[in-house]
Amino acid sequence: MSVDNRRTARKASSGDSAPGEIRRRPKNRRAQIAAASAAAFGALGYHGVSMEDIAGGLGVSSAALYRHYPSKYALFREELLRVGRAMTESIELPEEAADWPPEQRLRHVIDALVAVTIENRPTVTLVRWEGRYLDPEDQITRNEQQAAVLDALGTHLSALRPDLTDDDQRILRAALLSTVTSIADHHANLPVKAIARLLRSAAWSIAHTNLPEQRAVEPVTVVEIPSSFKHELLLRKAVELFHERGYPNVSVEDIAAAAGLSAASAVYRFYRGKSDILTAAFRRAAEQVSGAIGPAVTAATDSADALTTLITQYVAGSFTERDLAFVYYTEFQHVPAEDRAMLRNIQRLSVEEWARLLRDVRPALTPAEARFLIHAGFAVVVDLGRSFGNEPIAAQDRVRLLMRRVLFGGPESPQERA
Repeated sequence: MSVDNRRTARKASSGDSAPGEIRRRPKNRRAQIAAASAAAFGALGYHGVSMEDIAGGLGVSSAALYRHYPSKYALFREELLRVGRAMTESIELPEEAADWPPEQRLRHVIDALVAVTIENRPTVTLVRWEGRYLDPEDQITRNEQQAAVLDALGTHLSALRPDLTDDDQRILRAALLSTVTSIADHHANLPVKAIARLLRSAAWSIAHTNLPEQRAVEPVTVVEIPSSFKHELLLRKAVELFHERGYPNVSVEDIAAAAGLSAASAVYRFYRGKSDILTAAFRRAAEQVSGAIGPAVTAATDSADALTTLITQYVAGSFTERDLAFVYYTEFQHVPAEDRAMLRNIQRLSVEEWARLLRDVRPALTPAEARFLIHAGFAVVVDLGRSFGNEPIAAQDRVRLLMRRVLFGGPESPQERA
């Protein structure tokens, strides 16, 4: 580096300009801002990030950021809807597709969705979990984008499988999209080609699933909590409110009122504060999954049998506590930092045990590939629950089968269980 270049570098790092020097903004500054904001929003949620945080990550001033975006919301909105547009554009077929058979068309759409999801992984997290913070008009746009993707998947599924009922097509297309976008729910890493191959294979297994006939929805028993059992009542009411409004929009006063307490101060007899309640909810959800592993393995005849039992229990638990399952995915960034490591360790060890069992069944999978599939299976269960609720088309036996397809593979899998 020359003396002049070293002087320029020192001036740039100190924020000063050399006399007469013209400092030019990078041509791709707006794209840099979008990428940085996507990573920040994806990691900490919309409410957990400020413009100062994003500017600091880029090494620029907040004023520089505001030259491109008038507010944090404008940045959030543009990035979320940009990826929504990218997903809708990816499902458009080229002109030559008019001569393609249905299988080739569906494969093309799945491949395109996989590619755009991998390319925009941090922002897909926003599309999946933070879209509820959009203004109503923008929410309509986001919903239209998702509907377009689902409609395209459904159209090509029906062309490939004309025997499908409308209801079966609806649940299969939702499971397809959930499987592809599940990589936004975790931070496991694989080479891009390996991720694409794994997601394509899992999606194709979903596409060829023969669902059992619809029947009466299995009743979900929700245990009533006596009003005198305030500790549990507060926890349940808080989770319901976090699910309905989002953690940042719920106060201790709201929780107290929902639990029938006369004053917010009564909450502090049981929890140190709102974040303490959230941590308790997360710990319960994590330990329900981890606590089931030992008994399932002990009682099983082999790893496939143990996984089948765990799938059944996971689906049943998610159906019983849908609000908690949703909050578990959407509010982790609001858990106090000192508790996150503990919760991450519990989740990581649970996923590792599921992945170990899966590799016994499918030894060709690497540990990382098995983890990706476990996360995809979890996502399918949670997404179908929030999309269809108690509709018969998403009854537990159907959701269990779809989770097994993601984990075990195609319909020809010898590990299939009724």
